[in-house]
Amino acid sequence: MNKNSIYGFAALALLGLASVSCVEDPVPSFGLDRDSIEVDAVGGAVPFRLESAQAWVVRTQEPWLTVSPANGNSSADCTVMVDSSLSFTPREGIIRVELLSTGERKDIKVSQKGFEYRIDASETEFSLANFAPYGQRYFETEVEANVPFSVEIPSEDRKWISCKMPELVLDRGARPRKVKLRFDWEMNYNQSPRDVQIDIKPVESGITAVGDNILKVSQDAAETIEIGVKGDSLALIAISRVLNCMATYDTSERMEFWNGVTVWKSGPNKGRVRSAKFYLFDTKEGLPFQVQYLTAAEELTFFGNTNTFLKDLDPGEHICKLTQLKRLGISAYGLVSLPDELTNLKDLEFLDISGNNFTEVPSILCRENFPKLHSLIMNANMRYTFSDLTLATKDNLGGLINESDTYEDGSRGFPKRFLRWSELDTLVFSVNYLQGTIPDLEDDPSFPRWTAEEVNACDTLPARIIGLPKVLPNTKLLTMNLNKLSGELPDWLLYHPCLDLWVPDALVFPQDGRDAQGNACGFTNAPANLDYYYAEYVNKRYNPKNNTTE
Repeated sequence: MNKNSIYGFAALALLGLASVSCVEDPVPSFGLDRDSIEVDAVGGAVPFRLESAQAWVVRTQEPWLTVSPANGNSSADCTVMVDSSLSFTPREGIIRVELLSTGERKDIKVSQKGFEYRIDASETEFSLANFAPYGQRYFETEVEANVPFSVEIPSEDRKWISCKMPELVLDRGARPRKVKLRFDWEMNYNQSPRDVQIDIKPVESGITAVGDNILKVSQDAAETIEIGVKGDSLALIAISRVLNCMATYDTSERMEFWNGVTVWKSGPNKGRVRSAKFYLFDTKEGLPFQVQYLTAAEELTFFGNTNTFLKDLDPGEHICKLTQLKRLGISAYGLVSLPDELTNLKDLEFLDISGNNFTEVPSILCRENFPKLHSLIMNANMRYTFSDLTLATKDNLGGLINESDTYEDGSRGFPKRFLRWSELDTLVFSVNYLQGTIPDLEDDPSFPRWTAEEVNACDTLPARIIGLPKVLPNTKLLTMNLNKLSGELPDWLLYHPCLDLWVPDALVFPQDGRDAQGNACGFTNAPANLDYYYAEYVNKRYNPKNNTTE
């Protein structure tokens, strides 16, 4: 290539470069990449692109809309922040972008949906065991809702499942809020499973809510316990488990060697439980349903519940099915009532319900309902100890504080219905809050009288008792010490044929403190000794004079 050609190519290149350098960059036009935005009721962030070579500013009249950045001098990526709605109805707003130099404007229309009526449970299906320890018999589900709602449990299932409604605070209008529902359930002691559908519905009629608002709950059937030796062993283990007994059975040994258990040695019930004792446990419920399977037991004892004085329990219906029972003890359990069905136990001979929280003796306890009962023990039913009831500031003291007959003159006294229970050989009412006097019964024709024929037929009965009310003639042990009784001791008691057996100076005469009216407790004529008594009962074996030799 010659020299002239080289110079020519160079000149053309320079000319091309000169022409390119004279072309200016394009100026961005004023514009937005969208003119509308649609968002759900919950709100959120939505981006858009703004093209501009000049200064601009964003304006809106809606407090629920904000834009970032809100101004600038050139193109920018912006974000619209849409607050959550507070309403069930949709709403609209305008975002306006304006050039400061020319006033030119561009608008974006923002449309936000309103909330739907909503009731939505986080979990809707539950499978329950037939048993769980007390305090673990519940399940929970979290409900998101924006309308007041109710929990509808079929009436036939309310006996075993319940829900305590929490407060739903709708402090943000239609914006849903979360609340936790707790459902408590009872053990299933039937041999068939059970199912229930629970509806969570708006309180206001005519509203249809979206979401999962139907709960399906199923519960296993009770474990099968067949009547017999094997069934008795299963029942004992289950009762001990439900009561949370401190001691457990050694199941590697035969049932007859289990602690507190005796079995029948012969007869149709051979090998089955004859008696069982459950000591030192922790329950907040009545007796376990498994007791109903101990159909060969003559005697059952339950003693020593934790924090007895805090409990308000009823033994429940299951023990009432054991109509063969002769001896029953439910002591220091926390009882405040007895079921009416307990009267099914017509063969009951011994009942110990001491150390509970009764404020009065249950009305079902009478000779008509328990014709074979001969021992009734109800001592120490006080929740709290007060020597002076006028200073008591607590309610529900227990201790049979409400148990007293009211006589015609308005005074209170020892309940007569127990003094009429002539079949009793043991009546224990010590260490309670019984108040008032012991009735003398002299003018009460409903009580029989000691006759001369009866006295003459027995060489130990003195003539002194002829004509006195014949009260508790078969009672070998009567205790009422450390109550709030007062007044005079009646003659029927002072000269009762069994008084010396009652150890009266310890178990009858001593009373304690003041009653609810502020009266000093104690009997005004309590004897210092029984010399007066043996002066009448001269032929009694325990008369001290009979032990002397002359």
